[in-house]
Order: sequence, then C-alpha cells, then structure tokens
Amino acid sequence: MALAQEDIEQIQDLIKKIILESPEALNANVRYELDLRERTIRVEEELKHQRELMLEGFKQMEKRFEQVDKRFEQVDKRFEEMGRRLERFMFWSLGITVSCAVFVVNYLK
Repeated sequence: MALAQEDIEQIQDLIKKIILESPEALNANVRYELDLRERTIRVEEELKHQRELMLEGFKQMEKRFEQVDKRFEQVDKRFEEMGRRLERFMFWSLGITVSCAVFVVNYLK
C-alpha cells in the first residue's frame, strides 16, 4: 500500500509539530541558554583577572618611575655640586691670573 504525497506531507507536518512541542527541544534551548550564560560568566571572570593583573603591573611601573625620579634627583645634585666646584675653580683661577698679571706689571716697571 503506497502512501499518497498528501499523506507523506501530513505525516511530516505531524512529526515536525511533535518535535517542536517535545520537552527535549525546549530543554535544548534552555541548555543552550545556560551554556551561553556560563561562557559569559567565564569570560567576565577572565576579564576581571586580566584587569587585576594590569593594575598590578601599573603599580609596579609607578614604583619604577619613582625610583628613576630619585636617581635623576641624585644626578641633578651631582651636577649642581660640580657647577659650584667649577665656579670656585674659575674664581680662584681668575684671581691667580690677575695677581700674576699685577705682579708681572709691577716687576717690569
């Protein structure tokens, strides 16, 4: 007994209707939604962890910058000291040169 095309279509429609109304199909959607939520939560947790790592890295960079600033301050102090010593040297050199010039001028007279 061969089925007519209309009977086959009617059977297919009934099967589709039953599949769509079955709790397994609904559970599959619910399961998919739960899976998506779980993945979203995992991604959020990983982003939170990455943010904490970045903040820790920024704190360490800030400490390093402070150390570099202190070192620059030390170098500035050394340059200031060298400047003062150079000024004293130039003052004494000028004084000695002028004294020698005065001595030579007086000696030649």
